Amino acid sequence: MSRFVSRFTLVGILVALAASTAFSTAALAEGSPVGTSWRPDLGPNVYVFNPSMPQSAIQATVNAVANQQISNQFGTQRYAFLFEPGAYGSATHPLNFQIGYYTSVAGLGLSPNDVVINGSVDVYNQCFGPGNCTALDNFWRSLSNLTINVATPGGCYFGEFWAVSQAAPLRRVHVNGFTTLMDYCTGPSFASGGFIADSEFDASTVVNGSQQQWVTRNSKLDGWTNAVWNQVFSGVVGAPPQSFPSPPYTTLSTSPVTREAPYLYVDGAGNYNVRIPGVQHDSVGTTWGSGPTPGSTIPLDRFFLARPTDSVQMINTQLAIGKDLLFTPGIYHLDRSIRVVHRDTVVIGLGFPTLVPDQGNTSMVVEDGTGVNLSGIMFDAGPDNSPELLQMGAGPGQHSLAGDPGSLHDVFFRIGGATPGRAGTSLVVNSDNVILDNVWAWRADHGNGVGWTNNTADTGVVVNGDNVTAYGLFVEHYQKYEVIWNGNGGTDIFFQNEMPYDPPSQAAWMEAPGVDGWAAFKVASGVTRFTGYGMGSYSFFNQGVNIYAAHAFEVPSGLPASSLRDLLTIFLDATRGSGGILHVVNDAGGSSTVANPDVPVTVVAYP
Repeated sequence: MSRFVSRFTLVGILVALAASTAFSTAALAEGSPVGTSWRPDLGPNVYVFNPSMPQSAIQATVNAVANQQISNQFGTQRYAFLFEPGAYGSATHPLNFQIGYYTSVAGLGLSPNDVVINGSVDVYNQCFGPGNCTALDNFWRSLSNLTINVATPGGCYFGEFWAVSQAAPLRRVHVNGFTTLMDYCTGPSFASGGFIADSEFDASTVVNGSQQQWVTRNSKLDGWTNAVWNQVFSGVVGAPPQSFPSPPYTTLSTSPVTREAPYLYVDGAGNYNVRIPGVQHDSVGTTWGSGPTPGSTIPLDRFFLARPTDSVQMINTQLAIGKDLLFTPGIYHLDRSIRVVHRDTVVIGLGFPTLVPDQGNTSMVVEDGTGVNLSGIMFDAGPDNSPELLQMGAGPGQHSLAGDPGSLHDVFFRIGGATPGRAGTSLVVNSDNVILDNVWAWRADHGNGVGWTNNTADTGVVVNGDNVTAYGLFVEHYQKYEVIWNGNGGTDIFFQNEMPYDPPSQAAWMEAPGVDGWAAFKVASGVTRFTGYGMGSYSFFNQGVNIYAAHAFEVPSGLPASSLRDLLTIFLDATRGSGGILHVVNDAGGSSTVANPDVPVTVVAYP
C-alpha cells in the first residue's frame, strides 16, 4: 500500500465522464425463479436477499453494515451479502450502497447476468481530515458474479465507483454504464489497486485515474482512460495496445493458463451449488460471455460449512472423509494446522474469513496441490512466530498434474496491523503448476503491533514448484527477499511491491557484505526459465537515514533474452523519504532516489 502517487493524465478522465451519460437499464435477470428446496445455514453474518424482499429492507441492511465497516480497518466483524437470481432496484428507484472492510457482495446466479442490480455498489475515498481523502487503505472487500445497470441519484457520485487499493477484487462483474476506479469527488484521491478478472464493462470507458497500478485479466472493455505507473492487461478484449513505458501499458493478447475462482450459485430448484470453472489455455475474454462458464458443479451439501467456533480437529475430520470446505464469516483461531489431504478439494471463504495460528503453527497445509482450489481467505499471523502461514504442497518437488492445477484466488496474508503477528514466510508453493490469481502478502506498515522488531517477517512468497503462474502478485514490506522464485518455468504477470519502510539502519538491512538491502523479487541462480511482465518495486524509507537497495530484481543473467519485460522502480515522497533503489534489475537500470522522486525508472527488457 502506497501513500503517494505521481501525476496522472486528467484529459482522458474528462473525456470518459462526458461520454458516459448514456447507459442501459434494460437488462433483466435471466435466471429461473428460485425455489426453496434447501437453504444452508451460512451463519448470522451472511445476508441472502431475493427480489421479493422490499427494497427498503435490503437498503436498510446494507447501509447498516456499511456504516459499521467503512472505517473498520482492523475490526473483527466479517460479512457477506448474497443476491439470489432476479432484478433489484430500478432506473427510477435504484439500489445504491457502499461496502466497507471485510464485506463480500456476490450474485447467486450461474451467470453474472442472472442477478441484476439497477443502481450501484460503491467504494469511495476515506477522509481523514480536510484535503486528506484517499483510497489508499481501501482493502479487503469484493464484488462478484452479478450485473450492474448503473443508475444513481445524480451529483458527483453518478456512476459505479470502485476506489480501492489491494485485496479488493472485481470478478465476474458485468457493468453497463460509467465505471471509475478512483473517487475524484474528494481529494487528493490517491489509490493503489487493483485487480479485475472475468468481467465486462459496457457503455463507458473505465476511468483508471489516479490508480498507480492495476492488473486486468480475461475481461472485455469499451476503453481505458489512462495509465500512471504500471497498468497490465492479460487476455483482455479492448485493452490498450502494448506501449510501456510511455504510456506504461503492458498488454498480453492471451493469458497462458487460467482457472477462474469457484463461486456459489442457486439453481432453479433452489439448490445451492458451487461451480468449479475449468482450466483454460491461451484464453481471452470472459468465460461467460457466450454461454455458461465451462467447468463442473458440486452440490453445497458436499461441503462442511465451518463456523469460527469449530475446532481444527473437527475441520480436519471433515476434510479427511472427503468433504470440501466453506468458511463462513469470522475469525478462526487455530491451535494446529488445517490439513487438506485430498486432491481436488475446494476451500471457499465467504466474507473474508480470517485464519489465525495461536501456537506458532502453520495455519493450513495442502498435502498435494493437484486440483485444490482455495479462494476468498485471509491468513493473519499470530503472536508466536509461524514458519509459514500457508503451505501449498507438502514438500518441494511435488509433481502435481499440469492438466489439473491447484489454484489460489483472492488469498491474502497479513503480518501485524490487526493484532501483533510474526511469521517467517507467508506463502510457500511447493506443488508444480499452481496458479496464483490475486495474492496480496502484506507486512503491515501501520496499525497494531507494527515495528521492525515487532511484526517480523522475512519473505512474503516462496515458489518452489515448477511451471507456477501468477497473475496479480502484490507483496509488500517484508524484511528480506519479498519473493523468492526457485521453480523452473514460472511466469509472473504483474508484480507490485513496496520495500519495507522501517529498516533502522543500512547495517540492519544487508543481503550480504557489500550488497545493500534485499531485492524485492529474487529468481534463484539455478533457474533457467522464468518470464515476468509488468513488475514494479517502490521505496519509501522513512526512518530519517539513507537506506539503499542495490537492486529491486535479482535474476540469473543467463535467462533467455527478454525473459523480463516492463520493469520499474520508483522513489516515493521527496519530503519524507530517504535513500532509494540503485538499479532496477541486477546492475541494469538507473537509480530511484530523491533526485528523481515519483518518476518511474524503467527497463523494457532483460537480459
